[in-house]
Amino acid sequence: MQAIFGFDRNDPLAGWHTAVLNHFGVAGTLADPWRWRNVGTETFGQWLLYARGELEAGRKIDLRQAVPEVRWIQLDGSQQDHQRQLAACQTRSPVADGTVLIIGDSRNPSGQQRFAAQTPGAVTVEAVDLRDLVSFAETFDLNGAAATAQILDFAQRLMTNVGTAELTRRIDVLRRGQARKEPNDVEKAALAFEAERHFRCVASLLSELNRQSGARVFRPAVFRACMQALQRCDRDGTPFVDTVIAMREEYRMVGRSLPRRAVGSTLLLKGLEADVAVVLGADELDARHLYVAMTRGSRQLVICSRTPILG
Repeated sequence: MQAIFGFDRNDPLAGWHTAVLNHFGVAGTLADPWRWRNVGTETFGQWLLYARGELEAGRKIDLRQAVPEVRWIQLDGSQQDHQRQLAACQTRSPVADGTVLIIGDSRNPSGQQRFAAQTPGAVTVEAVDLRDLVSFAETFDLNGAAATAQILDFAQRLMTNVGTAELTRRIDVLRRGQARKEPNDVEKAALAFEAERHFRCVASLLSELNRQSGARVFRPAVFRACMQALQRCDRDGTPFVDTVIAMREEYRMVGRSLPRRAVGSTLLLKGLEADVAVVLGADELDARHLYVAMTRGSRQLVICSRTPILG
């Protein structure tokens, strides 16, 4: 039920019943929900075992008949669905300093990032390939006319309150010497980069964007890797893209710490545990992805879907 990594239809995962059980006997079945028992929610754990059996048999589950730890939030396809799911993302853990995993669509990373940006305290769990950072490094032209715009666009994908349109307008006014107001720290950093095209100036601009009022980095892994790569480039002169790729390989070897409120997909959050799991758009999940999503939280499960009948 946790075999969710079948990326290629032409190269499917081995079938459990056909490729495994035809050659090996069943030694035993895990039937004790220890993680749930240990936190006093064994009834919830037993319901998940029941749900596993139903889904594995090809049947569906009815959330209206679930245990009290399971909360269903009904979606209706209207514009209010986003607000309903955003409210679900802000579900509090029933224990102090508890953790919350918010599980979005694996096929829509930008959607996951949007929820992380709009949910106070939430950050994304990034894929180890750091695809967006590598793409930025491959296309960024330090001396190009559009370099400042590239930096601002990238920053907007990592943090809140960048205000790209207004900042671009202000930089243009300042550049032409027509500003009535003195430049603030962010604007000074942008002008400094345009005057002196160094990677340290890129890092300074990103730092000032992060320091401004109302800013919050919701993709800290990407931001941190980018800042470290920029510092290395400035120090030893290595090409930016080569440094980023080296950073990516280093990050593959380092375990990821789980933030208090993390946003990701089943593919990224499989194997991680939290007190609360919030599942967004559960109608789109097949039985295996649904099972993986439902079993991330040990104390509470919140599922957003159009129908209570899932699987």
